[in-house]
Amino acid sequence: MTTPKLALTDTAVAKLTADALVVGTVQGTDGLRLAPGTDQVAAAYGGDLAKVLVSLGATGKADEVVKLPAGDKLRAGILVAVGLGKPAANGGVSGEAVRRASGAAARALGGVEHAATALSAVDLSAAVQGTVMGVYSYTAYKSQSGDAPVSKVDFLVGDAKADAHAHALKGAAAIGEAVNTARDFINTPPNDLFPASFAERAAELGRAAGLEVEVLDDNALRKQGFGGILGVGAGSARPPRLVRLRHKGPKAAKKVALIGKGITFDTGGISLKPAASMEEMTSDMSGAAAVIATMLLAARLNYPLDITATVPMAENMPSGTAYRPGDVLTMYGGKTVEVLNTDAEGRLILVDAITRACEDEPDYLIETSTLTGAQVVALGKRTPGVMGSEDFRDRVARLSQAVGEGGWPMPLPEELRGDLDSKLADLANITGHRWGGMLAAGIFLEEFVADGVQWTHLDIAGPSYNTSAPWGYTPKGGTGVPVRTIAAVLADIADRG
Repeated sequence: MTTPKLALTDTAVAKLTADALVVGTVQGTDGLRLAPGTDQVAAAYGGDLAKVLVSLGATGKADEVVKLPAGDKLRAGILVAVGLGKPAANGGVSGEAVRRASGAAARALGGVEHAATALSAVDLSAAVQGTVMGVYSYTAYKSQSGDAPVSKVDFLVGDAKADAHAHALKGAAAIGEAVNTARDFINTPPNDLFPASFAERAAELGRAAGLEVEVLDDNALRKQGFGGILGVGAGSARPPRLVRLRHKGPKAAKKVALIGKGITFDTGGISLKPAASMEEMTSDMSGAAAVIATMLLAARLNYPLDITATVPMAENMPSGTAYRPGDVLTMYGGKTVEVLNTDAEGRLILVDAITRACEDEPDYLIETSTLTGAQVVALGKRTPGVMGSEDFRDRVARLSQAVGEGGWPMPLPEELRGDLDSKLADLANITGHRWGGMLAAGIFLEEFVADGVQWTHLDIAGPSYNTSAPWGYTPKGGTGVPVRTIAAVLADIADRG
């Protein structure tokens, strides 16, 4: 993970020295128009910058990047015009449009040493976040990594010494870097990221950040009765782990539990998945990656909250020791679950973690996981499903949409609960039919949440991993969703309770 050097500048554009200067364009109803903050740049082109860009084919659509010589009146080497898309409903430019454009510009600046951007005149925090996320590339296993990402980015603001601008830069950069930390975890191949190594890396980073760290190995899990984690991990030669990280912020008035699914590779177990696209199951620990990265962020920004992450880690493999369809597992806390499908394993490790987390009596519980293919069927590859306590669910969804991750509230219909009844145990791990699979999984998790705890479940099966070409600030591979959502929720709880 590489982050460029970030700085604020209020130097006049005509006097600003950089290898590249980034400006924004908007896809207006009457054609391309320039975004706010480009007046001085346009003046260097005699007021004809928009016409010049149109002549080069620019339209202002989202993710569009057009490069041209900066001209004699600017000290930059090239001008990079990046599209912000169509205006928002109020006629302005949304923060998400600025994030996406900044990310697209950052990706286009590979090989450039020093850039400056006027997108910060529209939304400084969004410009910083988009830049930090946009420069990301994962090259740890490549013998040739290609062009280096841009080394330094200056953000144009009215007053570079203003405390508000410095605070915005620091916070936005920290969030962007947390997203990239999660991406690094997700993109690490499963032969190097397995339960023990994942736990070790999480513990090492946690201690360095000042977090309290606890790691339970398979012997400790067995002694304490974590039947779900042990059952799922039984088929692998690499035993499971449970990682606990705690941040105790100053004057912490609220307790928050975070939980993330850490299946480091998912074959489906005995209920084996098809071979096609199974390599994508290296991302089945995206929820755990997001939660660990968010805990490091919480320590860095010192949220005034008491936050504990409980992160179960296992590898779901078929073998002679693997759990089977028809097995009954005794979960942490004593409830029993009949296993009808070993590919519905995430919920089994999560409910062990949920039960343990509820023993700490949190005010809020936030869990995230690549839980169901049904999420992709219902909401597509970019929209997380948000379930849980209705008021808290809606609060989380609103914040997710505000930060650009697009979480969408989904119900937990009562009639689906009966479909989880088991002839042998307290409940079964699937309904036995295909209808409402994402919702049924949420209902299964709800059975293990303690009374009185406001909770939410974010299903990120699609949004956590991008299998198509990069877009905006989103690379191919791990995306880091929903780090920004969880960070926004924590900030909101710290502010409003």
